[in-house]
Amino acid sequence: MEEQENTIPEIVEEKEPSSFKLIFALGIAGLISGVILVGTFIYTDPLIKANKAAATQRAIFKVLDGCESFTPLTLENDKLVEKVVDPNKEEKNDKNELLIYAGYDANKQLIGFAIPGSEPGFQDIIGTIFGYDGNKKVIIGFEVLESKETPGLGDKIFKDADFLLNFTALAVEPEIIPVKKGEKQNPNEVETIAGATISSKAVVRLLNKTMAIWQTTIDDYIEENNLTVSEKDE
Repeated sequence: MEEQENTIPEIVEEKEPSSFKLIFALGIAGLISGVILVGTFIYTDPLIKANKAAATQRAIFKVLDGCESFTPLTLENDKLVEKVVDPNKEEKNDKNELLIYAGYDANKQLIGFAIPGSEPGFQDIIGTIFGYDGNKKVIIGFEVLESKETPGLGDKIFKDADFLLNFTALAVEPEIIPVKKGEKQNPNEVETIAGATISSKAVVRLLNKTMAIWQTTIDDYIEENNLTVSEKDE
């Protein structure tokens, strides 16, 4: 009886994909991802800008009580001038351009100025806009446009009614200072929020820094144009 031959199956090694194929595949994947990201940005960026512009416009009417119309003003050679907008041309947003807004009542009388400002808070940048009476030199309204402050604590800078009362007639001279709740004695003091003093003080810094930029130019603008702020009927 012949012995059966033991046959060992031949093992065929699979060839690894070449480096070129791997690089090519990764390149295609990256290209597709890039196209998707760029397409998403191109589509959403105008929507985001439009939403921000609409939010700013709504806030202007809130911080300037009685405001019916407004004019954007920008700095040119250290002077406030009206920003000319051509409706036939696409508006280009210059991140370095500083803008404020002069608000007017139904009789075209000046109510005040809506002034945007931002400052690092506890979590991230706090973006705001506030109303300013340039004749009385007081802040007359305050709105938070952007905030990621801690829910239940830092977010009270735009949810706490008592805190927002600080900004109905807040004097900007001398410099605005924060005080503990219940300790306000002077018109330039802001009562901070218990448990959210970092966010509260960030708002105070924001107001002081922003007024340092704009106050002199606003004073000059009012004087040069012989403007007086409209007095509301009681």
